[in-house]
Amino acid sequence: MMYKALALQTNCRTVNASSDRDDAEAIMLASLDQIERQLSASIDHIGRDVTLVVMPENFLTGTPLTETLVEWRDKAALEIDGRVYEAISGMVQRLQIYFSGNVYETDPHFPDLYFKTSFIMGPNGDLMLRYRQLNSAYSPTPHDVWAYYLEAYGYDSIFPVVKTNIGNLACISGEDMAYPEVARCLTMRGAEVLLHSTADIASPQLTSRRVAKLARAAENMAYVVSANAAGSTGGLLPEQTYGGSSVVIDPRGQILAEAGAGESLAAHADIDLNALRIQRQRTGQGNLLARQRFELYAESYARHSVYPPNTLLSEVAERNHFVRTQQASIDKLKKEVF
Repeated sequence: MMYKALALQTNCRTVNASSDRDDAEAIMLASLDQIERQLSASIDHIGRDVTLVVMPENFLTGTPLTETLVEWRDKAALEIDGRVYEAISGMVQRLQIYFSGNVYETDPHFPDLYFKTSFIMGPNGDLMLRYRQLNSAYSPTPHDVWAYYLEAYGYDSIFPVVKTNIGNLACISGEDMAYPEVARCLTMRGAEVLLHSTADIASPQLTSRRVAKLARAAENMAYVVSANAAGSTGGLLPEQTYGGSSVVIDPRGQILAEAGAGESLAAHADIDLNALRIQRQRTGQGNLLARQRFELYAESYARHSVYPPNTLLSEVAERNHFVRTQQASIDKLKKEVF
């Protein structure tokens, strides 16, 4: 099977200046209207075989800057069954695509927090997959409430993969792409196409984030569809801080299509599932998946802990908490590793 995937590079209209929830949601819904127009025109331009669309990280809100966790949760984090998700569902049904994006989201099991969540919706508008970002410098993650999160959702929720008629799809959010274990755990569960919503800092250099995308594709023999923002408006950061170089990468780690700067549909390419599956079934040195020896590494992982779990079970999730926790991890590494 072959189809086209599009990493749509759009401007993000932030909600940092919004005074309350109603104002923030009005901005989000207006952004969705604009995105639907752009997607409809993009599909007409590229061709009706555009079946999969990936949006940038935080594409409806931008990222918190001066806001406290409570302030950001109350105005910018989506309710699981709220009207913004309903609006996304309606758009996806009208366009008849598989759609992946990344948002801040509340959770009834953890009412004091929010999570950075990537999702996949099918053409019928149903949410097929929900992935919570696992590594974040200043935002809560499942690992920070590990014991309770596992009790609520189980371990299988940590690395979700959904089987569809366009392949086995999985999401990676933002900086999780920099951690090889995340993509590997998803691939171990059958992922063939990794959908990466990101907010990478714009640079003409070969950044570590860019290297990570190429490496994750090659070492997992998987497609990577990575959507970055074209820029952001309404916030305090320079508008082009996050922007450009949305990309589609093939299972050999080669770039199939890449956008430049600004809003663009240039990052679209064919996803050839048959070729990927043939590649994964070949014997030989190039089949990295079939040559994995996980037992070599399991004991080393089991013996070492760097960033501890469950740190938010008894502390408030504010920026200073994350800074202190990271500093403690650095001090531990200095004694044990450096």
